[in-house]
Amino acid sequence: MHLEDFDYALPDARIAQQPAEPRDSARLLVDRGSAAPLHRHVRDLGEFLQPDDVLVVNDSKVIPARLRLRRATGGAAEALLLEPLDHERRTWEAMVRPARKVKQGEVLFSGDVPLVRVVGRAAAGDTMLVELVGEGDPLVLLQHHGEMPLPPYITGSTAPPDRYQTVYANEPASAAAPTAGLHFTPELLAAIRAAGVATATVELVVGLDTFKPVSADDPRDHQIHSERYRVPAATMEAVRAARRVVAVGTTSVRALESAATFGETEGRTRLFIHRPYEWKTVDVMMTNFHLPRTTLLMMIDAFVGARWRRLYEIALAERYRFLSFGDAMLLDRSLR
Repeated sequence: MHLEDFDYALPDARIAQQPAEPRDSARLLVDRGSAAPLHRHVRDLGEFLQPDDVLVVNDSKVIPARLRLRRATGGAAEALLLEPLDHERRTWEAMVRPARKVKQGEVLFSGDVPLVRVVGRAAAGDTMLVELVGEGDPLVLLQHHGEMPLPPYITGSTAPPDRYQTVYANEPASAAAPTAGLHFTPELLAAIRAAGVATATVELVVGLDTFKPVSADDPRDHQIHSERYRVPAATMEAVRAARRVVAVGTTSVRALESAATFGETEGRTRLFIHRPYEWKTVDVMMTNFHLPRTTLLMMIDAFVGARWRRLYEIALAERYRFLSFGDAMLLDRSLR
């Protein structure tokens, strides 16, 4: 396996800068194996689901995790909070800039307010531990001082902050949205349930591996970071009873497959899904189009094999919109 196996040319013009409105008007490329894919919209998703399917979503909630800060010297700084490390949400793993200049114990300011203290480097060495030192509830502090952590390739969005949040978001924790879920509306979910399709939730806290590129020539040597996940007992029961498990987004896939692989419904996972992989739970995946040379694209390759490349070529030729605010695809690993 080589990193270039997961490369493709992505023109800047194909990277969506604005989300589709309404949410479910985003386009949906429907995989049909060796047959030509269908070109539909997310609002049509129910046509491709079956009674006794279960649709599983990641209900992790994005927090305003990007903090624009300054050092006491006056220099600019920034912290991207990745994951809380205590129940009070005071201590966080974070990406801090300028990483080589900030010192252990240094306090960073939001305006004139001391907000973040650098505790030191995390064990892995590529992130830092920081503490929120401002007064009040940490989540209130973030609402006041933070920004929604849009990916760096989104540079021209005018969408309101809640547009980078799923309509079913629940527990505040993630540093990035589970973006396939951004396409759902309450009305679409209600129609899916009315058609006999159950819905269920998992939680996977989206963290560093969303931001970290793969650099190893053999991507199997990539050191994937751990992420916290939880699969409720009700979801496990629904999955066991389902005809097919339809996972919305790679994060839902990772949570479900981690629970099945390790036999633990809650914990931390370093599961790196790439070929060859023995799928245990997920039958159908709805997902956005991903950046080249990423672990997410490797998961897609493990799910449907080499035909991902043909599907991406068709999507580019048909002017689908890519990445977080882009369109979606529906993949079925049973097709040939």
